Amino acid sequence: MPKPVLGPERRTNPLIWCAAIICTLLTIAVIITGMVVFIGYMVIRPKVPQMSVVSAHLDKFSYDMASVLVVKVSIVIKAENDNSKAHANFYETSYTLSFHGVKIAYLNADPFDVPSNKSIDLYYPVESSPIPLKPEEGEIAELFLRRGQVVFDIRGNTRTRWRVGILGSVKFWLHLNCQLKFPLNGTTIYPKCSTKSR
Repeated sequence: MPKPVLGPERRTNPLIWCAAIICTLLTIAVIITGMVVFIGYMVIRPKVPQMSVVSAHLDKFSYDMASVLVVKVSIVIKAENDNSKAHANFYETSYTLSFHGVKIAYLNADPFDVPSNKSIDLYYPVESSPIPLKPEEGEIAELFLRRGQVVFDIRGNTRTRWRVGILGSVKFWLHLNCQLKFPLNGTTIYPKCSTKSR
């Protein structure tokens, strides 16, 4: 039986070996990073900070025969950070208080920090200048006065950023969209209204 003729022995190119080693190291690094992030998440259990309307009080709702509206209201908005191991930064905070589409006031806040497991109350005393209403808006104001209850909307956003240990910095938009239903007897209301994150 004739023996097979073998050609010269082929060697693997060193560049291929280098590429294989680099790919292996990168794969191991990605796996280790994923494990560290997962373990860090399970240990820290990060929670998205929240903004919520804690209380509100209607001090004055005046609508006269000249179709002019004057409003005086006090609103308390709470910034909450339920993270046990990270302080949170709130910035670009801007809300609009309106009455049936008529803007009453802008509720803004400078950037501020909330320590871990803490909260900060933002106090907004609002006193509008006289606001002329259109006939249809005036009819709504008169209707609310007859019913003994006035409804305001508060809408807006804030941004939050917090550092989650080795996981790095996390940012979210917090969106607030609430209806404040005030009785005209001066009672303070406690709406259950919080932000939604995105």
